[in-house]
Amino acid sequence: MEVGRDYIGVTVCFMCNDGKGNFLLHKRSNAARDERGRWDFGGGKLEMGEELEGAVLREVKEEYGVDGEIQEELPAFSIIREEDGRRTQWIAIPFFVKVDVSKARIMEPEKVTEMGIFRLDKMPSPMHSAWPRAMAMYKRHFERYGR
Repeated sequence: MEVGRDYIGVTVCFMCNDGKGNFLLHKRSNAARDERGRWDFGGGKLEMGEELEGAVLREVKEEYGVDGEIQEELPAFSIIREEDGRRTQWIAIPFFVKVDVSKARIMEPEKVTEMGIFRLDKMPSPMHSAWPRAMAMYKRHFERYGR
């Protein structure tokens, strides 16, 4: 059985930033599970027995090679979409996480082709399909960390 396709997946996602209005994003490769060729903040599957906070900090370290400091946990939201002709569904639990963006690097080159630092008014394109909903739901939070 495949997570997100045969049963609902649970993911912790993160919006890494430097605390000065700069956000760290990566572009998903053609080998990524989904959202290929799109810019994404990052995230990963919650493992059995894992606490949310531990999972998000583990994922930040796995994807960017840096330690993070949780700034805020946000309410969960659903990501329901069509991917490769099949419906997928995830429950996303987002966090804002402060990192030293100058030390971040691509740790999963098979899944990621590029990494960049962006301000909210200069986000790259195309973005992950969940971005418009996340931005609408968490606008005031993005504005707080985007200053």
